[in-house]
Amino acid sequence: MTVNDSKTATTTGDGMLGLGLLAGPANVIMQLARPGVGYGVLESRVHSGRVDLHPIKRARTTFTYLAVSTNGTDAQKAAFRRAVNRAHAQVYSLDSSPVSYHAFDKDLQLWVGACLYKGVVDVHRLFVGELDDDTADQLFVQGRKLGTMLQVPEDMWPADRAAFDRYWQESLDKVHIDDTVREYLYPIAASRVRGVRLPGPMQRWSEEAALLITTGFLPQRFRDEMRLPWDAKRQKRFDRLITVLRTVTAFSPRVVREFPFNLLLRDVDWRIRTGRPLV
Repeated sequence: MTVNDSKTATTTGDGMLGLGLLAGPANVIMQLARPGVGYGVLESRVHSGRVDLHPIKRARTTFTYLAVSTNGTDAQKAAFRRAVNRAHAQVYSLDSSPVSYHAFDKDLQLWVGACLYKGVVDVHRLFVGELDDDTADQLFVQGRKLGTMLQVPEDMWPADRAAFDRYWQESLDKVHIDDTVREYLYPIAASRVRGVRLPGPMQRWSEEAALLITTGFLPQRFRDEMRLPWDAKRQKRFDRLITVLRTVTAFSPRVVREFPFNLLLRDVDWRIRTGRPLV
C-alpha cells in the first residue's frame, strides 16, 4: 500500500468510508492468519455466520459491528454485544481440532480488533490522505472501541499508537496460514460467491480484479502467507485504481461516502424494534 499523496487528513468527522468495504477480504485474511481465529472460523458450528456459506450476511454483520462499535448508541452496542456473545458461545475447539481456540479468548479478540483498527487506518490513508497526529490520535481512540466492545478490557488495548505498533510487530510472529486455512481463504480473496459463476472471461476478469484489490490491501507478510504474488506492475495498477477511487470520494457528498455504514446503524434500530436477529 504505497499510494503517495501530499494531502493531509485533518478530521475524522466523515465517519467510516464505504470504500473501505473493498478492504474487507484482506482484513478477513489478516484476522484468520492467527491459527486460533482461522480454525475458529473454519470449524465454526454457527453456519449462518460463515463467510464462505453466507458472504452477504457475514459482510453485513462485520460492517455493522464496525459501525456500531465506533458510532453506535449505548443501546445499539449492548444489543449487538449480546447477539455476538450468543454466537461466540458456540465457537470453541474440540479434541479433533488442530489448534485450541475459544471465541471468548481475549488475546484472539484483541488480534481481531487490532486488524479491524489497522484496516480503518489503511483505508483512511489511501482514500483520504496521510494522517496528521491529531487525526491519527482520533482514529486510535475510535479503534480502541473495535477491540473493547466485547471481552477485551480497556487496559489490554495498547496504551497509545507507539504501543500499538509494538504490539502489531510482535503479533506478526504468531501469524501462520497453513494449507487448510489458505484453501478456505483463497475464494474469499478472489471474491468468489458460492453458487455464482459468470461466463468464462468475465469470471477470470472478476477474480483477477478482486485478487489485485485484496492483495493490494494486504501487508507483505500476509501476501507471503497466502502465496499471493505481488510486484511493481501490480502495485502500479493498484495505485492507479486507488487514485481514481480517491478522486471520486473527494467529490462525493458525505451521505454517499459513508454508505452503507450510515444505513447499517438504522438497520440495527429496525432489527431491535422488530425482534429480528442482529447477527
